[in-house]
Amino acid sequence: MDTVFLKRLYVLFFLELASRRIVFTACSEHPGDGWAVQQARNLAWELEEAEIKPRFLIHDRDSNFPAAFDAVFRAEGLEVIRTPVRAPNANARCERWISSARRECLDWLLILGRRHSEAVLAEYVEHYNGFRPHRSLELRPPRAPTRMSAVAGPVIRRTRVDGLINEYSRLAA
Repeated sequence: MDTVFLKRLYVLFFLELASRRIVFTACSEHPGDGWAVQQARNLAWELEEAEIKPRFLIHDRDSNFPAAFDAVFRAEGLEVIRTPVRAPNANARCERWISSARRECLDWLLILGRRHSEAVLAEYVEHYNGFRPHRSLELRPPRAPTRMSAVAGPVIRRTRVDGLINEYSRLAA
């Protein structure tokens, strides 16, 4: 993504295929081998804390994913699979998330810098995981809200991403 000041930011994200949940995001102006390996370690720690046990890691053939990046995941017992060259359909779920994030959020905002993009993405990911309906999940979000929604009571609106996204729910009567 590009910022207001014409700097390019690169976003790294990890998506759990079974639940369609975004597990981890990170942004950088200058992604390199060291940065990618550190993000892989951060993800491994988060997966351990969340008690998520993936079997595979699928990623494209970008030069920013060095052998050490794959080694972090192999050490965690994951099989690393690289997508074929010039085959965006091989990782269609990730391509779909990218288009959703752009269409629903990023195309409507002026991003100031890395910290701003991280804050916006964190809030969008929270909305995406907790409230946005998914067809493949029978119109449920990847991580349903912890409390049961009431069938009666006043409707409340919660705004996200500086009023760009609205979430509606009912208060208990």
